Amino acid sequence: MTDTEILKQNEQERQPVECWTRVMGYFRPYSQFNKGKKSEFNERKWFVEDKCHCAHAT
Repeated sequence: MTDTEILKQNEQERQPVECWTRVMGYFRPYSQFNKGKKSEFNERKWFVEDKCHCAHAT
């Protein structure tokens, strides 16, 4: 049985993934954001902390 056949077989059991994010000090699901907040969320820039080069001298 291929992966595609397994996915088709289990399609009725699948559930949508809900993205939650912290806004104004508490967590809310993305699906409940208004149009402006969704736009703001989509404009966010993601980074990996290890790759962030700070100008602080140690």
